[in-house]
Amino acid sequence: MESIKDKVAIVGMGCSKFGERWDCSVWDLVVEAAYEAFEDAGVGPKDMQAAWSGTLGFAGGQSLSYPLKLDYIPITRVENLCGTGLETIRGATYALIAKAYDLVLCVGFEKTKDRGVGGLGSGEPMGGVHPVFGIQGTPPGRYALAATKYLSVYGAEKKHLAMISVKSHYNGARNPKAHLRREVTLEQVLGAPIIAWPLGLFDCCGVTDGAAAAILCRAEDAPKFRNDYITVKALGNASGPGCGKMMTNYDFVHWEETYRATQQVYQQAGIKDPRKEIDLVECHDCFSIAELMCYEAMGFCERGTAKNDIEAGTFALDGEVAFNAGGGLKSFGHPVGASGVREVYEIYKQIQGKAEEPSRQLKNVELGIAHNQGGHPGTFMCSMGIFGVPGR
Repeated sequence: MESIKDKVAIVGMGCSKFGERWDCSVWDLVVEAAYEAFEDAGVGPKDMQAAWSGTLGFAGGQSLSYPLKLDYIPITRVENLCGTGLETIRGATYALIAKAYDLVLCVGFEKTKDRGVGGLGSGEPMGGVHPVFGIQGTPPGRYALAATKYLSVYGAEKKHLAMISVKSHYNGARNPKAHLRREVTLEQVLGAPIIAWPLGLFDCCGVTDGAAAAILCRAEDAPKFRNDYITVKALGNASGPGCGKMMTNYDFVHWEETYRATQQVYQQAGIKDPRKEIDLVECHDCFSIAELMCYEAMGFCERGTAKNDIEAGTFALDGEVAFNAGGGLKSFGHPVGASGVREVYEIYKQIQGKAEEPSRQLKNVELGIAHNQGGHPGTFMCSMGIFGVPGR
């Protein structure tokens, strides 16, 4: 497969404030994110030649064309569960490489609060696969299976999961656009109500409203818009066969889809040692166990050893490789369709040196990974991208 490295650039990005946005419609959130991106790139809606709309809850291209007045241009609505956001950027990138368009827009968004999404799920059978498998198949319950098995197999403790949540809230408290802007202590996390053992309240991301937007063009055109643009280094996607629901030997302690997508992007970008070459990772930490298992699946530590790096602070803001500097889904929030684009927004701002608060601005950021994962243990899809400074 021909390399896509440095062929496409991101020249503008925007992100709404995430949270319980009762005062806003979904269109307000789309406008908030998209117009920040327009201003950032120095363009307007009339300059867009095509757009990608990423959402679970709102069908059709009208979800973008109406609020942004994108009159009669092609708009593709994509949906890939919680991995939807990065899929908008993946589709737009390949369209630009094919020279179908010159300047395009991606917007991921969701208005979960108004729709009454509770986060715990309905417990109803999923997808019509089998009348039993989906019963009580809530997201916390599914991830709790992974957490319970991981702690048992590798000797990690609940405190290690709690330390990840403490880190995420520390980062998110310093991010003006984050949903849950508060620090928490280890004692608070360990003492919080249990949602699905061993996952407590602070191990689970919140139900959030929000939107994020990106404007892309081919790299040779990027200097027309700005000098501090970033480029797409690699994009990957891996969707598993769903065997975890049916195979008794499914181990629940390894994200195979994340591992496969990671290998795709490392090969494309020429990454040999991610711990030394990658500066920032925005991973899909819908639950604390999800981030822990990403450390291992993405090759930042050996399987079963994540607890050592958690205790050492390896993935903190001042650690070796910052994970979820923006607060992650845990603290920043998780409006399903928006999260993947929001992850790229964090990488974009960190590389530019424009993190909203100096206390969380990383030094010398050149390469970042965005990891967007949908489904639950046993039936995942994973979309990933590497983004960075041109030529890196």
